[in-house]
Amino acid sequence: MNLGSMRQPRIKVSPESGQAVYHCMSRVVAGEHLLDDQAKEVLRIMIRKVAAFCGVSVLTYTVLSNHLHVQVQVPRKEPIGDEELLQRYAILHPAKGPGAAGHLVKLGKLLKQNSAQAIQFRTGLLALMGDLSQYMKLLKQRFCIWFNKHHSRYGTLWAERFKSVLLEPIGWVLSAVAAYIDLNCVRAGLAKDPKDYRFCGYAEAVAGLEPARCGLSIVIGREAWEEAQGAYRQRLFGTGAGPREHGAVITMEDFERVLGAGGKLSMPEVLRCRLRFLSDGAVLGGQAFVQAQLARYRQGRHATVGLLPEIADWGDLVIMHKLRGAAWELRKK
Repeated sequence: MNLGSMRQPRIKVSPESGQAVYHCMSRVVAGEHLLDDQAKEVLRIMIRKVAAFCGVSVLTYTVLSNHLHVQVQVPRKEPIGDEELLQRYAILHPAKGPGAAGHLVKLGKLLKQNSAQAIQFRTGLLALMGDLSQYMKLLKQRFCIWFNKHHSRYGTLWAERFKSVLLEPIGWVLSAVAAYIDLNCVRAGLAKDPKDYRFCGYAEAVAGLEPARCGLSIVIGREAWEEAQGAYRQRLFGTGAGPREHGAVITMEDFERVLGAGGKLSMPEVLRCRLRFLSDGAVLGGQAFVQAQLARYRQGRHATVGLLPEIADWGDLVIMHKLRGAAWELRKK
């Protein structure tokens, strides 16, 4: 299936819309740099195919040689008819070989009969729809199978269960996290501008891929891509909308010098730092949103709300994280 043809609805995200948005991250086992360009390309395609199957929207993503970031919008659960169910099934199971085209017809007839076998088939597919955990599980499983087959290996490829941070679904939060994700290649020294790194959502959008443009338009809150692109460039690089010298990486020495002088970094500069809390927290958003989530989360668990490190003007943005003794940290390469 052509990636450009995959349906990604232009749904406005807001606290009232019922749309949940997450920043997800998963690492390769032992942090090994196993993913070459071929593997990254396969994973890039799978990210969107599995999302189209599960009925979630990828807002942006990035794939590096040892880890993956995805910003995912999960819609409110709604009934799915058999016709759409079969369309989604065909995304992951395209017709191949003689007589393969008739397979979907047979499945359609089976579902119409509503027999015990049909109910089992339908229930199994529906269980994979509209759920973040199922999306990430299916994505990682399918890619692991491909990777092991093509590299004559066996066993797990991924180090652990994926991490996820629930984001308040408002433009300022979503665009900051999206920019942080797309700037991974800059922080890793692989490109000076994410538009030049093939394996990220922003590069896809610049290249004209409609689902990628739709995702970033949702993130930035602009319907037209021409407007969204300019606003997103501002989020990535600030005033001037161009990459800084040497790929825009903020060194630890620069960071300490600014803080030592009592200053603060601009938001684009902050997003070019390695910030653990954007991947290791549980909820990121304004005070009211995070406190509401904390009230629900605390039932039988231990968590706390923390202010973000004073390296920038975050407004009322705060983070909820588990109590495990982890301090905020700006990591060196």
